[in-house]
Amino acid sequence: MEAIVVTEAPRQDRADVAGRLQELVLESVDVGEFLNELARFSGAYFSASGNDVVCAFTLMRKKKSATVASSDARARMLDEIQLQFGEGPCLAAMQALLTMHVPDAADESRWTDYIAAVARHGVGSILAVPLELEGETRAALNLFSTRPHGFSGPDIDGAEDFARQASTTLKLALRIARLTDARNDLTAAMQSRTTIDIATGVVMAQNRCSQEAALRILKTASSLRNIKLRDIAASITASVSGHATVSTHFEE
Repeated sequence: MEAIVVTEAPRQDRADVAGRLQELVLESVDVGEFLNELARFSGAYFSASGNDVVCAFTLMRKKKSATVASSDARARMLDEIQLQFGEGPCLAAMQALLTMHVPDAADESRWTDYIAAVARHGVGSILAVPLELEGETRAALNLFSTRPHGFSGPDIDGAEDFARQASTTLKLALRIARLTDARNDLTAAMQSRTTIDIATGVVMAQNRCSQEAALRILKTASSLRNIKLRDIAASITASVSGHATVSTHFEE
């Protein structure tokens, strides 16, 4: 794995950050992929010689577990340790929406269990910068240096500036993800409803009963067999059509 180093990025690179971040949104399939690409881009953005630093992003969404994206396996491991302990500069940064700086892990008195654990993996200093997002969603950029006092004042300013720009594109990626999830949920609901409707029709034909009575038969079978209604319906539909799946008029 290539080492990632924090330093002042070249001016021309800073000017191109917004454009590159927008490209990442368009090129990524989902939020997880976007964050991994963002972590790799962040690694390149902060790269230079002399200070061994790795980069990770942590994202926590309501009703969803934490997502960890990283520039390499070591960065992911360091961030996942923090989630296991349930404490650390990244989680504190997300909660307080403030930058958290650990200048020297050997002298840090906060988050003692976590700091001791990552220090055993060669971490000398840490910088965690929150990203400004919407609602209850929280995210943070995490930078881990192998040496104490690995982040200067300009480094911190640069990381905060980068985080502000990354926040904008992450908001867009999350909005796209919410729309995609809603579309997928709607598609699944329509497919389920279509399957149940077809199975109801089959039961009506076989039993010469009303739609209401046929649906009641399906629900009773679902309850007695402890099988979801849509699965009961799918098995009936498959027995008649020979196909396990059905299509809806709304599919592309």
